[in-house]
Amino acid sequence: MKKRTFAFLSAALMTVAMTVSCCGESQPSSDNSQADAVIANIMNRKSVRSYTNDTIPAADMEIMLRAAVAAPTGMDVRPWHLVVMTDKSKYAELFEGNFNMEKYMQAGAVVIFCADTTVTRPPRDNPNGPAVTTPNAIWRDDMGACTENFLLAAEALGYGAVWTACYPFPNNMEPIKNYLNLPGNIVPYSVVPVGRPAGDNQPKDKWNPERIHYNGF
Repeated sequence: MKKRTFAFLSAALMTVAMTVSCCGESQPSSDNSQADAVIANIMNRKSVRSYTNDTIPAADMEIMLRAAVAAPTGMDVRPWHLVVMTDKSKYAELFEGNFNMEKYMQAGAVVIFCADTTVTRPPRDNPNGPAVTTPNAIWRDDMGACTENFLLAAEALGYGAVWTACYPFPNNMEPIKNYLNLPGNIVPYSVVPVGRPAGDNQPKDKWNPERIHYNGF
């Protein structure tokens, strides 16, 4: 596999660069290569459900994980805890009854995206006061962005991945919580198998102008 660098990943994941003219109008950057890489990667992302069973080099996995935790997070809480599984002897108990088991067994790794549903910090109205633990109302939003970043990084590196259901389905969550002995405030949110694609998977065109609204619904 061709060596990839963090610079390449950054080009594939950074937001489209825009410059603002003196008149206040947004204009595309004169160099569109970065924008092209970003948009191409987003448009090419697809759900891959079969894999070649090849292992994933640690360096590639770290890039995907770093991309995941570069996601936006409300008030910089960073609720994520990512569990990377490669020992397939544990899967029967870890994913007991999960209909995605075949995907998990084929994949080079399975990443479990877990979230801390609480936040511990000083109250907003008393930032210099003692830290208190309260529910984090937006952890789901943060975890969705974290999962999507991982999927985009997998696409950029030539891997296939798919977001499989976990939260809020007890049948999928409970075996993971029990096997990993997760604290009560830690919830498994999504499970993503990742590996070399076994087939010729193509992205779907989901553009529907009827779902786009300007200046009103």
